[in-house]
Amino acid sequence: MSSQQRNYDRIAQAIVYIQQNFQQQPQLDEVAAHIHLSPAHFQRLFTEWVGTSPKKFLQYISIEHAKQILKQEQGSIFDATFATGLSSTSRLHDLFIQIEGMTPAEYKHGGQSLSIHYQFAETLFGEVLIASTHKGICSLSFVNNRTDAFAQLKAQFTQAVFIEQTDVFQQSALAFFQKDQQQLSDIKLHLKGTEFQLKVWQSLLKIPMGQLATYGDLAKAIDHPKAARAVGTAIGSNPVAFLIPCHRVIQSSGALGGYEWGTIRKIALIGWEGAQTHATI
Repeated sequence: MSSQQRNYDRIAQAIVYIQQNFQQQPQLDEVAAHIHLSPAHFQRLFTEWVGTSPKKFLQYISIEHAKQILKQEQGSIFDATFATGLSSTSRLHDLFIQIEGMTPAEYKHGGQSLSIHYQFAETLFGEVLIASTHKGICSLSFVNNRTDAFAQLKAQFTQAVFIEQTDVFQQSALAFFQKDQQQLSDIKLHLKGTEFQLKVWQSLLKIPMGQLATYGDLAKAIDHPKAARAVGTAIGSNPVAFLIPCHRVIQSSGALGGYEWGTIRKIALIGWEGAQTHATI
């Protein structure tokens, strides 16, 4: 048996062990001992094969089980905490905030306890629908049809309360279109996504204004050099136009590639950013 096959078998054993024992919330040392590796070696090998740490993998397994409990009509936050083996409801709360971008109660009720402010606004590149929670911008999209755009927003938070109202988060975000050259990273965002998606979106924020990167560049930046296609999928699921600058990503051939809100708009955004950058030199 090759060393590569042996490593794969070990990781497969570790995954099965975590899945079967997640309710006991096994520690790194325990899982490593099960497959006869040192904790440090196991941590490195698992991350290499699975793309995330054993701790993160355990968290995802736990949160998915908790979500199934909360979907049940009588399933309480306490039930979900107990069923996943977490030590307290506060730990479940923290996990949901970290991974889902909302509290367990908000998830159970489809965002029912969320109040989302939204407005339609004109920008240099067309009308947008921008929405925010008490934590930051949760959605920004260019609009072709107001009815369709609002329906898509509501589909993301099926039970939330929507209030047509501007707030400081929206004002800060829209100021960028008015040539206020603040850093995009200073604008507060409230997003949910997988760890991989969040990594990709975070890497997009690191592309300087007026510059471009390829899908391969981003894959290397998040230490997954062979995952350019998966990076493209994560970019395509970006819920916040412009503020998370997916328009700055092109194909390695130099072709522009796709863009959720249209190729012409992508060209316009790239050109405008280039002009703004040149003007400040």
